[in-house]
Amino acid sequence: MTDTIADFLTRIRNAQMARYRVVEIPASKMRKRITELLYDQGYILRYKFEDDVHHGQGLIKIALKYNPENKEPVIRELQRISTPGLRQYRKAHELPRIINGLGVTVVSTSKGVMTNKRANELGVGGELVCYVY
Repeated sequence: MTDTIADFLTRIRNAQMARYRVVEIPASKMRKRITELLYDQGYILRYKFEDDVHHGQGLIKIALKYNPENKEPVIRELQRISTPGLRQYRKAHELPRIINGLGVTVVSTSKGVMTNKRANELGVGGELVCYVY
């Protein structure tokens, strides 16, 4: 597998389409940080990191969040921006705003993985990982 972040996002999208409550995803530092950002922004209900002793990689268990009145997923769109074949980099003042600031762009910067709003506050640019709304 060449693009593990795209796989991570696809597993979440597929689980939401199938109306799963929990999805299990192989862990990595980047995927753990993206999971924390999704939780902080209110897109997922909760998460749990489990270390796998046998395989060494570990698992991320994500409890998906749905709207109570219409049972629709909270995450409407989850899309990869930068790919292994075409990396997308932006300066701090060029970071995109998703749906006029209602959505979030996940940016990998020299100061860590963060949202576009936080990167703009710190004045750092970086690689555009994905956007969520």
